[in-house]
Amino acid sequence: MKSWTSVDIPVLAAGRKFPELKLSDTASQGIHTVKKKSTHRMYVCGITPYDSTHLGHAATYLTFDLINRYLRACGSTVNYVQNITDIDDPLLERANRDGIDWQELAQQQIDLFRGDMVALRVIPPTHYIGAVEAIPLVVEAVNELQLRESIYPVDADLYFAIEKDPQFGKRSHLSLKEMLSIFSERGGDPLRPGKQNPLDCLVWMNRRPNEPGWESSLGVGRPGWHIECTAIALKYLNPLETDETLIDIQGGGSDLIFPHHEMCAAQAHVMTGKELATSYVHTGMIGLDGEKMSKSRGNLVFVSRLVAAGVDPMVIRWALMSNHYRLDRMWSDEVLNKAHSEISVVKNAFQMSHVAPTEHLVQQLSEAISNDLDTPAALAAIISWSEETMNGSSGGDLKELRNTLDALLGLLL
Repeated sequence: MKSWTSVDIPVLAAGRKFPELKLSDTASQGIHTVKKKSTHRMYVCGITPYDSTHLGHAATYLTFDLINRYLRACGSTVNYVQNITDIDDPLLERANRDGIDWQELAQQQIDLFRGDMVALRVIPPTHYIGAVEAIPLVVEAVNELQLRESIYPVDADLYFAIEKDPQFGKRSHLSLKEMLSIFSERGGDPLRPGKQNPLDCLVWMNRRPNEPGWESSLGVGRPGWHIECTAIALKYLNPLETDETLIDIQGGGSDLIFPHHEMCAAQAHVMTGKELATSYVHTGMIGLDGEKMSKSRGNLVFVSRLVAAGVDPMVIRWALMSNHYRLDRMWSDEVLNKAHSEISVVKNAFQMSHVAPTEHLVQQLSEAISNDLDTPAALAAIISWSEETMNGSSGGDLKELRNTLDALLGLLL
C-alpha cells in the first residue's frame, strides 16, 4: 500500500554526541535503554479506516515519530513498519450504516490519514501494509501455528490457543478478571461456545453472509485482528536469528496493551520461540473537556478539521507534545491556545537579528528526548531560550537550532 510523502530531515552537525534513548517498557514495567545499533526495527499498529485521524491517533503517531527521529539523529537506520486494518468488523459496520461500499469508505479515510500525517510532518513508515494485501502472510502464519498445535476450529473459524504461550499475560500484567472484561470490550468473544479458553483469539474468520472473503488454504474468509500484525511484523521487519528478540520496539496506544499486543507477542513467541519486542511502548489516551474521547461518545477532535479551520499543524504538534506521551490527558481550546501563544513567542525570537546562545539548548533538547521522550522539558527549554533572546541575549547559532528543532521534534517554525 502507498504510504505518504517523505519528510525532509536536516542533517545535524557532524560529531555531535547523543545520549542513548531510554523508553518506558510496559512488559518490564521499567525503563529500557535502546542500545545504539546500525538498524532498529519498529512496528506501530495503524488505524482501522472507518473514521479520520483524531487527536488520539495523532498523539500516538507523533510519539513514534519522535523515536524514529531520535534514532536517526543517533546515526541508525530505522526500519519502521505500520499496518492498516482495511478489513475488520467496525469498518464493515460503519459502511453498512452509511450505505457506502466498505472499500470506498476505507480509501476515503486512508487518504485523510495520509494528509494528516503529511500536515503533522510525521516520517512515513518504511513499509505501510494493508491487512487485505497481507492475507497470504496471515495464512502462512496460521499454518506455522498449526504446525505447533496451537490452532483449533470452532465451527468453521480458527482460534489461537493462548495456553501454548507460557508467557501469556506477562506483558500486560492484568488479572484474569481484567483480561476477560477488556477482551469482551475490545473485539474479543469470551463467551463463544466451543472455545477451549475464553481468551483464545480468532485468527481466521470463515466468510459470513453478505461480507467479503478471500480464497485460501484455510477456507474462504478473512484474518483475525491480532494475527494480521504478527504476520506483517515478522515479514517486513525481517528479524535476525542472532538477536535475542524479534524486533526492537512494538508500539501503539495504551488501549492496545491488551488484548492486541499481548496476543501478537504470544503468537510470535509460539511461532519463533522468541519474545516479539525488546520494548513495548504505549501512549496515553486523550480526552476532551473532562471526558474520554471516543467514537461511541461522538466527541472526537479531528486533525483534518482543525487544519481546515486554519490551525497551524505545528501548533497541533506542539500542543500534543506539551504533556508526556505516557500520560492520559485532556484536550481543550485552552491547550490549543496555549500552544499557539508559545509558538508565537518562539517565532518572535527567531526574527531577532541576534539570538541567545544555542549550544546549551541543543544539549537540553537531546537530553530531554533521550529521557523517555520528555517533550514538556524540551518545550520549556525552548520557551526559556526564546525569552532570553527577547531580553537581548546573543551569541547563538539560529540555523543549527532550527535544524535541531526540525530533526528531533519535527517542528518547522
